[in-house]
Amino acid sequence: MRFFPLVLCAFILLVERSEAQQLPNILWIVSEDNSPYIGCYGDSLATTPNIDQLAKEGHLYTHAYANAPVCAPARNTIITGVYANSNGNQNMRSNYPLSDSVRFFPEYLRALGYYCTNMSKKDYNTSTTDTFWNESSLEAHYENREEGQPFFHVVNTSISHESSLHRFTPDSSLMHRPEEMVLPPYHPDTKEIRHDWAQYYDRITLMDHRVGEVLKELEESGQSENTIVFYLSDHGGVLARSKRFVYETGTHVPFVVRIPEKFKTLRPSEVGEAVDELISFVDMAPTMLSITDQSIPGYMQGRPFLGPRKTEEPEFVFMFRDRMDASYDLSRAVRSKKYRYIRNYLPHEIYGQYIDYLWKAPSVGSWEQECTKGNCNEMQMAFWKQKRAEELYDTENDPWEVNNLVDNPEYADVLVEMRAANRSWILNIGDAGFIPEQMLLDLVNQTNKAAYDLMRNDTFDLEAILNMAEKATEGGNIDLCLRGLKSEEAAVRFWAAVGLRIRCDQLTKKHKKALKRVLNDESPDVAVLAAETLYLHGENDLAINAIVRVLNQTARPFSRARALSFIREFEITDETVKATVRSTYNNSFEKDRFRYDLLASEVLMSKWSDTAR
Repeated sequence: MRFFPLVLCAFILLVERSEAQQLPNILWIVSEDNSPYIGCYGDSLATTPNIDQLAKEGHLYTHAYANAPVCAPARNTIITGVYANSNGNQNMRSNYPLSDSVRFFPEYLRALGYYCTNMSKKDYNTSTTDTFWNESSLEAHYENREEGQPFFHVVNTSISHESSLHRFTPDSSLMHRPEEMVLPPYHPDTKEIRHDWAQYYDRITLMDHRVGEVLKELEESGQSENTIVFYLSDHGGVLARSKRFVYETGTHVPFVVRIPEKFKTLRPSEVGEAVDELISFVDMAPTMLSITDQSIPGYMQGRPFLGPRKTEEPEFVFMFRDRMDASYDLSRAVRSKKYRYIRNYLPHEIYGQYIDYLWKAPSVGSWEQECTKGNCNEMQMAFWKQKRAEELYDTENDPWEVNNLVDNPEYADVLVEMRAANRSWILNIGDAGFIPEQMLLDLVNQTNKAAYDLMRNDTFDLEAILNMAEKATEGGNIDLCLRGLKSEEAAVRFWAAVGLRIRCDQLTKKHKKALKRVLNDESPDVAVLAAETLYLHGENDLAINAIVRVLNQTARPFSRARALSFIREFEITDETVKATVRSTYNNSFEKDRFRYDLLASEVLMSKWSDTAR
C-alpha cells in the first residue's frame, strides 16, 4: 500500500511536466535607446539584416510606445504593468518602494513553473527587492533550467545606448557616412551632429549583430520552435530631443514578435505582416500573463494585446516625463494613431535644460553653440526656448513633430478630446508626479507607505491639485494662483507658485507680498519657486536668503536639486550661495552617483572654478 502514493505522486509530476511543456518559452531581446531606425521600418540608412529577417518571420508593430522616454521609469512600467507615475517611480532614478499591492510580473510566471532569467540589466527604478529571477547576471541563461521546464529569458544589450556617443569614433572608421545622414529639421547641419548620427547608426548595426547572435543561439539550442521571441527597445533615442522627451523620437520603439507554428493561434496577423495596433509598455506584463493563459491582476493598468485574454485596442496610449537627473520638468502625452498631444506643466522651463549626461555627446553642445551664434532658424531655436503649455501634432503628416496645431481651429475638436483623455488618465491612475518629489518622499518616509498607496488613501486631493496645475499653467486668472498660495494643501501651493512664476511679468505688489510670505513655506519646493519669481523682480537678497535656507536642508536632496537648477539657470554667483554649495557638498557623506543634488553641485563648482581661471 505504501507503494501506491509514490506511483500517484510520480503520475502527478509527469502530468504537470507534460502540461508545462505546452507552455511557450518566452525570449525578450531588449536593446537600449533606439527608435525604429531599422530597415524593416523603412529606414534606408539602417543596416539591420537580423531584425529585418525576424520581422519577415513574425509581426512588426508599427505603433508601439514606451510610456517613458528614459530607461528606469520605462522599465519600472514594463516589469509591474503599472505606469511608473502611478507607482511613484516616475522620476529618473527615484528608487522608492513599490506598494505591496504591486508585484513584478515574472513572479506569476515562476509560480506557473517558468525558469526566469535576466541577462542582466534591471534598473527598475525602485528600492523594492527583485527576488523573482532564478538568475540575473551576465551568465544567466535558460540552459540551466530543468529538462522540459519552460523559460522566460531576457537578453539586454547596451550597444546602442546613449553612452556609445561619448566615445568618439573617427570618421574614417565609421561604417555609415556622416555626409549621407538625413537630419531632422530641428537639428542644424554641423559636423558634430552629422558625425553623431552616423556613429549612432553604426551602433544600431552592431546591436543588430548581437540580436542575430541571440537568435542563432536559440536555434542551436533546439528551442526555436517552442519559443515566442520579442525584440524591442526600452525607449527611443538618442540624439537631443529624442531620449528624455515625450515626442515620437523619444517614445516610439521598434517592436517585433515571432510566434512559432506550434503557437500560431496566438499570432496577431499573417506571418510577415505589420500590425497596426496601439500598444505600450504598460501592456507587456498583462500580455505575458495572457499568452500563458493566466488571469490578469486587477491592479495592472495595461491590457493584453496577445493571447486568449486579449482585449480591444485602445483609442490612446499615454506617456510621461518628469525629473531627468537633476533637472525638473513635468509633461504628459497622449498618442492616437494619427495625433500626439503634449501637456507641459512647467512651460517656463526650456526644452534644452542642462543635463550633464546628455551634454557628453558632442552634437548637443554643437547645437547649442550654433544657436548662440545666431546660425539657427526658428525651428532649431525652439529647443532652447520656453515651451508652450500645450502641443498637438499630426504625426502622420508631420513625423518630426515640429508644426504645433494647438492654435489651428481645424483641430479644435481633436485638441479637446485629447486634452480630456489626458486629464482622465491622470486622475484614473493616481498620477504621483503632481506632488513635488521631496514632498512625496517626506510622506513616504514618515508613513512607511509607498507613493502608490498614498495616492489612494485620501492623503492628497489629486483633483484639486490637478485643477490648480492646469489653471496655473494655461493662462488663467492670476488671482486664482494668489488664492492657491493660501491653500492648506502644500501641492496646491506649489502649483499656485508655478502659475505666478509663469506670469512673472504680470505681478503686482500684492502678488509679490504673497510670494514673500511663502519664502519660509514648510515645503521648500514652494519656497524655491517663490524665490525664483522674486529674484526676477529684483528682490535679490530675499531670494538668495531663501535659496540658501533650502540648500542647507541636506536631508531634502530633491528640493536642493530644484534650488541648484535655479542657481545654474540664472548664473547666480553670490558668494554666500557659492560657500553654501561647497560646504553642504563637502559635509555630505552620501556621495553616490544618484544623489543628483550633489552631482548638480559638482557641475556648479566646476563651472565656478573654470570662470575663476
